[in-house]
Amino acid sequence: MSTKKSEGAKAALVRIAIADISSELSFECESSPADIKAAVAKALSDNSPLTLTDIRGHEIIVPAARIGYVEIGQPTERRVGFGAL
Repeated sequence: MSTKKSEGAKAALVRIAIADISSELSFECESSPADIKAAVAKALSDNSPLTLTDIRGHEIIVPAARIGYVEIGQPTERRVGFGAL
């Protein structure tokens, strides 16, 4: 028996830097990293908006011309307690 909430979830952590804005967008996406990478490549090549959906169902739309960089990774697991490394 496991009590982890994210046991079956395969969410990817996505960070998008937007030109001329100091903060970045950071959210979890249910799409695979390969699917996210393909969507970014398509948006950049077509100069069309990048559209992704986060794990809560919200759509994130970023104009391709404003994308600084996109970082795709796995969300880190929070560790609680003494000696957690």
